[in-house]
Parts: sequence; C-alpha cells; structure tokens
Amino acid sequence: MKIRKSMVYAAAGLAMALGAFYALQAPLTRDAVAKNQSPIKIGVLHSLTGTMGFSEKAVANATLMAIEEINQRGGVLGRQVQPVVADGASDWPTFGREAERLISDEKVATVFGCWTSASRKTVKPIFEKHQHLLFYPVQYEGFEASPNIVYTGSTPNQQLTPAVQWSFDNLGKRFYLIGSDYIFPRMAHEIFKTQIQALGGEVVGENFLLLGSGDTDAVIADILAKKPDVILNTLNGASNVPFFNDLKMKNVRAPVMSFSIGESEINAMGSKLLAGHYATWSYFQSIDSVANEDFVRRFKARYGQDQVVNDPIEAAYTGVYLWAQAVEKAGSPDVGAIRQAVKQQIFNAPQGQVMVDPHNNHTWKTVRIGQVRDDGQFSIVWASSDPVRPIPYLASRTVDQWDQKVQEFYTQWNNGWANPTIDPNQF
Repeated sequence: MKIRKSMVYAAAGLAMALGAFYALQAPLTRDAVAKNQSPIKIGVLHSLTGTMGFSEKAVANATLMAIEEINQRGGVLGRQVQPVVADGASDWPTFGREAERLISDEKVATVFGCWTSASRKTVKPIFEKHQHLLFYPVQYEGFEASPNIVYTGSTPNQQLTPAVQWSFDNLGKRFYLIGSDYIFPRMAHEIFKTQIQALGGEVVGENFLLLGSGDTDAVIADILAKKPDVILNTLNGASNVPFFNDLKMKNVRAPVMSFSIGESEINAMGSKLLAGHYATWSYFQSIDSVANEDFVRRFKARYGQDQVVNDPIEAAYTGVYLWAQAVEKAGSPDVGAIRQAVKQQIFNAPQGQVMVDPHNNHTWKTVRIGQVRDDGQFSIVWASSDPVRPIPYLASRTVDQWDQKVQEFYTQWNNGWANPTIDPNQF
C-alpha cells in the first residue's frame, strides 16, 4: 500500500581522498593567473580515518569531484575553487578544532562536511559564533534548523517516517530497533516508537552499540528471542559489518530496514550479506535517468570502475553546485551573501530536482525505498510522486518536547552528543 500523500507532504582509502585533494591543489589555470585572480577557498571536513572513514571517504571524494568539475568549467565568478581538506578522524573534538581552523586560519568561504549528528552538533556552535556556513550532506534526526547550515540530506519526514509506514504496510507490525549510541539513532528511535505506537504496531526490543563496536552477540541473541517481523537499523560506520555477519550466521530471517547503509557500504561489505534487506534514501545509484547515468559514469571515471555512489555522495556533490549557484547569484564569495543567496536555489541533481527551502535551509527531496539486489544495487520498490517538503520538527510532539529529549541525551552524555564510553574496538 502506498504511503498516504498527506503524510509525505506534512510530515578507497585515505590515500585516495588525499590524492584527490593534492591533485586539486595544482596551480590555477593560465587565464586565472593572468587575471591575477585568487582562488576561493572552501573547507572539506570529513572523517578520513577511524570508524566513520568507512562511510565518509567517498563523500569527501564526491565533494572534490564537484569542485574539480566546476573549476574545469571556469570556476565561480571567474575564479578557481580551492579545497582545503581536513580529517575529522571520527572524533568529535577533532571536528570542532578543524572547523575552527578552517574558518579562522584558512579563511575558507564555506565548509562542506560531517556525517554523524555528533560531529555536526559539535561544529554547529562554531559556525554560529563566526556567522559562517556549513553544507551538511547526510540524513539526520531533525530537530534543528540553523541559518548557518544548509542541510542537503534528508529530514525525518523524508526518510524515517516513510520507511516505518512502508515497513508496517509491507513487512510486518513487530519491530526491533538497533542503533549506534549517539544522538541520531537515539532520536530516530524516539520517532520510530512514537510512530509505531500510533500505527498500532509493537516495538519488541531495542538496543544500542557504542559507535564502532563490533560486539553484537547480545543483540543477535535478543533478536532471536524476540522474533520481530522487521529490524530498523540505525547503526553507523563499521559496526554494520559484524552485525550483518552475525545475522547471516545465526540465520535471522527478519528483513532489515537500514538508514545509513547504501551502495558504498554494500560494496565494502559484500552483497551476499545484505541481499534482500532494505534501505530508505532519496538517491540510489540504480535511478534510471540520463542525468544519473552520466553522474555515475563520471564518478567511476574519476575514482575507479569498482566504485559506487550512494545518497550522501550525491547530496554532497549536489551541495557544491547549490553553493556555486549561490555565489554566482550573490556576485561574491562573502559568507553572509552566500547564506542569503542559497535560499530557494534549485538544482537538477542526479536524484532529480532539489530546492533549498527558504524557511529552514533544508532541501526538498524525493523519497525512495530500495531492496538490496545480489549485484549490490537497489531495486526501487517505492518512491514519492514529487519532491517532499522538509519538516525538521515532526508534529507527533511539540517543539519543546522534542528539544527537551535532545537536551536529555546531551546532559546524560556529559554535555556531549555521543555516549562517551570508550570502546576498545572503535579504532
């Protein structure tokens, strides 16, 4: 059964990344030098090492590819764009220090980066303090709308709630929740539990692993005991490898709906582990369009024919083009001018048309649900008929109630955005 329209609208390696970076540090074109034009510096801040490097390296590469393409077309305002790459190292204080350095020391015009909500929330006050600008390319839990961040990933009503509705309608009514222990999975699970209760379903179990943990024995045993119809998976990074390995070894038959597993992770883990399971995104590599086929071809030509593309990769790539259009519209790389000009920017992205919402700096996006195939790609089993308006705060609770829950986790974690307990398996 299709998701009701009313709900939709209301509610590899470090060397490759650094190699791309150094390649883009080449001298400016002869014409630019002749005109004595200085480059426009922008920051690229992602985890190239640590547990999140598993997912983030390819996103950094997509950002660099977009910059390279823009430079080949003459740059922005006739000036070349120069990336300054920084490694967040899967460590939130490091993200904070690197964001400060990019803004204060490198004097970048904008920063593109972060994956986890823990990293984004760590750098958010830094961008607000400096009245600077971050382009954030990953789906997240919502409950935020900063004038200093452009969110090119999905909001909860563009990923989380459509996935639960579709799963309830097509896979079963008994849910098990598993996630990494930081702010995105914790708040996503709050959304899941509220929605499942409203639908008349049941949450039969819930568990969290420290980010980067490979200790999944207790979780798998609990899943086997609870016998859910479907598993909602918000694990991030390398923890997905032992989790799906153990599911297969223990012959767990419940399908998994994932929210941070895409083509890159399947490529790294092997499709045999994931075939038949599901994910919800706005973009899949298998989208049948000329624009997408051209995007995939260029990415493979740039980084290798064995490479794949996924939703955060596409959102990061799209973000650079939205930024470039905003700079052209503003007539200046001044941060304040860009922040105003980016509102209502429209770009015909590989996923289809996206637009920056002028009220909350999130993007209108199509919602898609895919099932993993044996070849590592997704068969798209459902898609919204039109781009969906982004709603950072869901109406299932008041704004104050959602904000209070976010604050509870922050306080619980000693004023941090992830469980601070050190996991020896993390790095």
